[in-house]
Order: sequence, then structure tokens, then C-alpha cells
Amino acid sequence: MKTDIEIARSIALQPIDSIAQQVGLPLEQLEHYGRYLAKVDLKALEEAKGEGKLILVTAITPTKAGIGKTTVSIGLSLGMNRLGRRAVVALREPSLGPCFGQKGGAAGGGYAQVLPMEKINLHFTGDFHAITSAHNMITALLDNYIYQHRNDPEGLSEVLWKRVLDVNDRALRQVVTGLGGSANGIPAESGFDITPASEIMAILCLSTSLEDLRRRIENILLGYTKSGEPFTVRDLGVAGAITVLLLDAIKPNLAQTTEHTPAFIHGGPFANIAHGCNSILATRLALAHSEYTITEAGFGADLGAEKFYNIKCRAAGLSPALTVLVATLGGLKMHGGVAEDVLKEPNIEGVRRGLANLDRHIENLRSFGQTVVVAFNRFATDTDEEIALVAEHCAEQGVGFAVNTAFGEGGKGAEELARLVIDTIERQPSEPLRFTYPLELSIQEKAERLSKQIYGARSINFSAKARRQLERISRHGWDRFPICVAKTQYSFSEDPKAYGSVRDFDLEVRDIVINTGAEMIVLVLGTLLRMPGLPKSPQALHIDLVDGHIEGLS
Repeated sequence: MKTDIEIARSIALQPIDSIAQQVGLPLEQLEHYGRYLAKVDLKALEEAKGEGKLILVTAITPTKAGIGKTTVSIGLSLGMNRLGRRAVVALREPSLGPCFGQKGGAAGGGYAQVLPMEKINLHFTGDFHAITSAHNMITALLDNYIYQHRNDPEGLSEVLWKRVLDVNDRALRQVVTGLGGSANGIPAESGFDITPASEIMAILCLSTSLEDLRRRIENILLGYTKSGEPFTVRDLGVAGAITVLLLDAIKPNLAQTTEHTPAFIHGGPFANIAHGCNSILATRLALAHSEYTITEAGFGADLGAEKFYNIKCRAAGLSPALTVLVATLGGLKMHGGVAEDVLKEPNIEGVRRGLANLDRHIENLRSFGQTVVVAFNRFATDTDEEIALVAEHCAEQGVGFAVNTAFGEGGKGAEELARLVIDTIERQPSEPLRFTYPLELSIQEKAERLSKQIYGARSINFSAKARRQLERISRHGWDRFPICVAKTQYSFSEDPKAYGSVRDFDLEVRDIVINTGAEMIVLVLGTLLRMPGLPKSPQALHIDLVDGHIEGLS
């Protein structure tokens, strides 16, 4: 079979104007980035009147290769359009870190991709670069402030703000700056996070308008003064300058799928270290110009879906009509104790044991009031007997089940899933969202509810460092924010090798990152790092320019 990039190159793209016309986007509100990509002016959202139905695509706890949520999301939109429904996808932008590191491209796969995939996987329309620049501009201005006020009473006693880069680089996790003499600043410990973990990324994705973007930027906590008071971007006096750097980045991007349906692609926070959803603005824009908007949330439902509901939907007033839970035999076998190197071999008992992980996610999603259907992402090595076992189990659970083969067949391979989704929404749509916790609870109480109800933990404890942060949070009234848990994506617990449906474990919050601009409190669990490293054989080894064509992005 052709590779993803070969399939992408074989498809004749349509001009972006014709893609916009499919959903009634005024052409004068497009800002073209070549023939096949455009940014959409925010006026298109202000003037739109439609309100489609929102569908979330999430997954069981993933393998290292993933479960295929993006491919299913795109495929579902293709299948719905084949059935005569006006459906679009609203997705995140890929990060260069995973593209050149562990996973390769992140624009879908096979005949269910967003195009042009090379541009989307690489520099796209420059949003990641703008976010990186805005974040590091704050850092430079803050360092200058510290240098200029080093002997003044208004100087800082503690700095929280670090740097970001959209590259997996473990050597930059902890650095010392300002070396080489007083002309180079004041020596200080610092470090880098990956750009998807930047608070600027979270702010861009959670902002509901340009004015809201500036308000949130002003509120970013940078450190504390010598008197112990919070020091923010507002105190630094540069919120306007940082907003200017993001004027283009805040506008959602319009692309197309392999079957020329519209795709809104905007923002890219990871779900294991951030909130894992595309932007509110892109989602609203898609909803305003479609009957159905399909979006996805990163990694397993315990991370991406939970944050989608408790953080994004709460901030935006959204409520999905239905949630699609993606499962694969490889994922189920992994959670059934089957070794990673033999996941493609038939193993009916391994599948049966792994269904416990599927059930946990169904239970969790239903706790939010969601109607759930299972999309079974089929691979060539899957056997009919194994698939029948999963289908029968879903029927026993009262959950809709459909096989998806969009990777190999495009929209045709997702028609079964599309019919199931449409029929389920019409017969039994989700109830209004029920959040895991009210915002009035303390951060500790929110963490306890989330850890016990969603993860199945016995307890959650806070390190001495985290407890000091809790005191500050309470003192300054930041308890009202939702929590964003940063933990491994490979388990309900903080142990990445504790597969299946583990319960009754203890969690420890190692650190707390206070995001007063994004208005969420990030709880860092276990050994998770906000700057990933590269594997022994990174995907970059396979990326090349051959006869004028990019190879190796998938």
C-alpha cells in the first residue's frame, strides 16, 4: 500500500476558496497562505448564525503508536458527507517534536488525511512559531526587567516563567542563563518546555475573542516580588506587544481533507502536559458553518476527554451531542497483558482481558452524561473472531459499535460509523454535560474527585513543593480555576507500564504550575516531563527530500 505522503501527493487539491464556499465562508474573510491554505478572519465567527452538533472523538488508553483518533475523526467527517450531511473536522496542529521524534506526521493517515499534509506537519501557517516567539519575548522582557531593577525594591525574588521550543531536546530541560559577565544579565536557573506546553498555547486555545486573548495575557503569572506579591505581564507592561505577535496566530486555519471537505486546524496543546484540545475559536467557527463538527482530544479519554469537558467545554459553554471512543485490537491486547512485539498476532484471550480498559473509559464518559459509541479502527492483521468479540461485548454494554476502515477506503470505509453516529444522535443524544467537580471546591478537593472518579486512585498526595504552591493558590484566590493534570498517557495511574484497568493506587502531585492567564492549575504527576526527549531512532532519520519530494513524515 502507498505511504501516507504518497497518498497525499496523489490527490489533486482544490483551491481553498472552493473549500470555503462549501460551508458558506465569505471569501473576503479569508487570508490566503498559497492556493490551498487560508486563515479565517474572526469576523466570520461574529457574523455566522448556524450552530451544528458537536461530536468528540477520544480513545482507550493508547499504545506508543497511538490508536488513530485523528484518522477516525477525519474519516467520520468523510463518511457523513458521503451520506449527504454537511460535516467538518476541527483538529489540532501537529508539533514538530513528535513529527521528528516518536510518531512522525500527525495529519491523519491513509485516505483519511488533512491536506496539504507536508505543510500542516511542518511550518503550516506559522502559529507554533508565533506562540514560541510570544512566549520567549515575555522571557526576554522579563530578564531585562530583572536586570534593570536588580537593586531596586520593585525587583523580583522568584521567577516562574521559563522558555519554550517546539523541538524535543532533553538537554534544555534545565539551563543556567546570564553567564559570561554582568553585561550578559544575571546568572539564573531556567529551562525549556516544549511549545505545546506553553501557557501562551493554552491561552490561544481557550480565548473566546481577541479581547479575551489580551486579558488572559495580562494575567499571566511570571513570578513574585520581593514583598511576596504576584508579578504578571500586566505589571511588566507588555501585554499589548505580546498580543500583536499573536494577531495572525489567533485566526483559525482552513484546510481540506483527502475528499475535499473543510477542515479547521488550530492550536496544538498536548493532553499529557496541557489540555489537549484545539482552539475554542476554531471549534465555534466549525459549528457555525456545519451540521456536524467532529473534533478530537489527545491521548486516552482519561486525559483528553476529561480536559475537553472540564476545561474547554466549561470555558466555552459547549456540550457534545455524542462521544466516539476509538479502540484497536492492538490497544486492547496491550491492556490484556500481551507483549508489545506480538500485538499483531491473533490472541482472543488477550483481547478479552483488555476489554476492561474499554469499559473503564465508557464508564467515565457516561459519568459526564455522554452517549458513547465505539469506533473500531480496523487493521489488516485483525481477525473476524477478535472483532466479533469486541462487537458482542459492546452490545452487552449497551454501546453502539461500528468498524472503521477509513484509513484504506476513505469516506466509504467510515459510512457504517457515520450512520451509527447520526442515528444515535437523533435517537439518544448526550445529556447536558455533568462536570467532575464544581469550581467552588479547593484544588485538593478537585484533585481528589478527579483521581478517584476518573483514574480509580486510592489517594492523591502533594509533595512539599506542591503544598507550598497550594498555599499561594489559596491566598490569591486561584482556587476557582479548573485543574489540568499532567501525567503519563499510557495508564490510568502515574506508572506508564501499569496497563489495563488498574485501581486503588496512590498518586503524588510532584509540582504545580499556576496558569493564571489560561485560568487553570496544572498538577504534575509522577516523572512526567514538560520537555520530551528523542527516542534512540527518531523519525528524523527517515525524513528526507528525494527527487524534490518530502519523504518520511508518516
